[in-house]
Amino acid sequence: MATWLTTDSEANELLDREPLALLTGMLLDQQVTIETAFAGPKKILERVGSLDARVIAEYDPQRFAELCSTPPAIHRFPGSMAKRIQAMCQELVDTYDGRAEGVWTAGNPNGAEVLKRLKALPGFGEGKAKIFLALLGKQRGLTATGWRKAAGDYAKKGSFLSVADIVDEASLLEVRAYKKEMKAAAKAKKA
Repeated sequence: MATWLTTDSEANELLDREPLALLTGMLLDQQVTIETAFAGPKKILERVGSLDARVIAEYDPQRFAELCSTPPAIHRFPGSMAKRIQAMCQELVDTYDGRAEGVWTAGNPNGAEVLKRLKALPGFGEGKAKIFLALLGKQRGLTATGWRKAAGDYAKKGSFLSVADIVDEASLLEVRAYKKEMKAAAKAKKA
């Protein structure tokens, strides 16, 4: 199944073929639209000339932040996200020899271990890690034992809770509607 998380076919193809692109898009997926977040890796590739974790980790931090801030910026908070991307890439270099897919493949881990590894990455909390684990299981063929249990509700078949459920524009709109509903419910609960 081809990845569909942006309206840019080249960005989607990059997400399909480069595990670091997918992981970076997930990192960027906060306080911006899903399409903006997952288009970010393509912008980084175009500006840096590489999507290699070592190259990004070793890139001059000030220059990398400038490249991430250049319009159109990779995120509405490009400076702080540039730091997170570089920190994540450094973790990938230190722990997985620079291979993003090592997070979910090295040593043939089970679902709970993949979740633990994702949560250890800079910028990945519990929710983001579960969503990414569900994305790997639902769309990327992850067969780690127990991934559904580790991903929780995000692993449910036929749901529209997160990026793990987006396969086209219609499912994107379903996920948006769900998120809007959750925000409204949270706001009502506070009031």
